[in-house]
Amino acid sequence: MKIVIIGQQDFGKAALEAFLARGEDVAGVFCAPEKEGAKPDPLRLAAEELGIPVFQFSSLKSEEALSAMRDMAPDIGVMAYVLQFAPQELVTIPTHGTIQYHPSLLPRYRGPSSINWPIIKGDRETGLTIFRPTDGLDEGPVVLQKKVSIGPDDTLGSVYFDHLFPMGVAALLEAADQVVAGRHQEVRQDEAQATYEGWCRGAEARIHWAQHVESIYNLIRGCNPSPGAWTTVKGQKLQIFDAHLHVFRSFGAVRGKVGTLSGLTSQGFMVTAQGGQIEVLRVKPEQGKKMDALVYAQEQGWTEGMVLGD
Repeated sequence: MKIVIIGQQDFGKAALEAFLARGEDVAGVFCAPEKEGAKPDPLRLAAEELGIPVFQFSSLKSEEALSAMRDMAPDIGVMAYVLQFAPQELVTIPTHGTIQYHPSLLPRYRGPSSINWPIIKGDRETGLTIFRPTDGLDEGPVVLQKKVSIGPDDTLGSVYFDHLFPMGVAALLEAADQVVAGRHQEVRQDEAQATYEGWCRGAEARIHWAQHVESIYNLIRGCNPSPGAWTTVKGQKLQIFDAHLHVFRSFGAVRGKVGTLSGLTSQGFMVTAQGGQIEVLRVKPEQGKKMDALVYAQEQGWTEGMVLGD
């Protein structure tokens, strides 16, 4: 089949390579222009190295973008991690239309941080959806879905890189085959079940130690590795990455006040929260790199009772 890839970054590159590995004809690649000072887009670099035409339009609504798509006359368009708005005028040009990847079980978790939020909210399951893009945000009919379990200690990184990334690339191939062969079914999303979550960024990643310990642990997991859950110590920002959850089984097990350092361990340090403790294993200080939490605490001379989140 003749394909146009619309995407960016490593996921877009992996999709490109997967279609090429099967011998498909990738007529061209659309990817967003890099911002000044940003690292080169891996998808753009891969396509250019292979001699595949690359188009970087500031807007996919432009006549130049529409003309480029028409000139290539693809069988199908494949959207693999796209942050630009793709209008219907563009996505309907391919003979069999366009399919798009989204890393959640639509209609739940529409929006840009759809991997973070299921973990932060304590869900035990997420997944991916291949759907038809419409002018609404992640609202088009579903072509294919795959489910993924979220383990109690899974992080954003493990859910994405171990599951949603490789499964997503394979699902794009599977859906493209079905659509071009006319063997697919399109299921309308149930708006009554729809949820939307915005970006998970710095403001959303702040730890509030008065919350229940499981909620704090879920936030840390859902922000690891990005954007990184954080707290403050003596007015300085401290990001927390790897951690362990310790739930109190009895009132007598409580040690320390909420939001205070309750001791060092062989791997890190303990912070008390409602219903338990967070054992912090890896941190990133405001003016530094990621490091072992125990080493950092010892270097800073931390002692029991020190307040976090001041």
